[in-house]
Amino acid sequence: MVISTMKGVAESDLMRSGSAWVEVVNGEMVEIDMGAAGFLHAIVIDNLREALKRNAVSNKLGYVLGDGLTYNLASGSEGIYTARIPDVSFLSKGRIPKDFDLKRPIPGAPDLAVEVMSPDDRAIDMQLKIEEYLNAGAQQVWVLYPEQATLHQYFRDDRSKVRVYRGTDTIDAEALFPGLKLTASELFIVPDLS
Repeated sequence: MVISTMKGVAESDLMRSGSAWVEVVNGEMVEIDMGAAGFLHAIVIDNLREALKRNAVSNKLGYVLGDGLTYNLASGSEGIYTARIPDVSFLSKGRIPKDFDLKRPIPGAPDLAVEVMSPDDRAIDMQLKIEEYLNAGAQQVWVLYPEQATLHQYFRDDRSKVRVYRGTDTIDAEALFPGLKLTASELFIVPDLS
């Protein structure tokens, strides 16, 4: 649902969007359809966030954050042109200025943006998000596909390279998370519900 049709969105308008999650796409505020994602979607996000957070905390690398944090990916004199809310993100230590107003969106992209595909997500929309994150400075973007239990890894420095991980493949996260040993299958583990 499009909320605004301005060429850019004022940050104050974005932050006053109420309880709805809002992103900015092509200078327009768009309410994110937060339809029921299901247990699998939530578990995959939690599995990844916990694994990355353990490594980031133990190595004092920065912040691993869950969904809800807005990143201002592109702005200019007319306001914000692109703002996104990844499912999981990583900001390396020192990326947030000491005097930064913590109530504002983060300027720029996270070092790592992670999106988890939902059944109603469209590939064309996800590809746009990937490009927006990389163009705004993200080092990597990971897209997880719960139904297929795969992770696709995109790189800012080599846009032609996409790595796909599944099963016992070890995810190459060394550039962002030194020493992290994480297999694709670990991200898709569902707790025993019996």
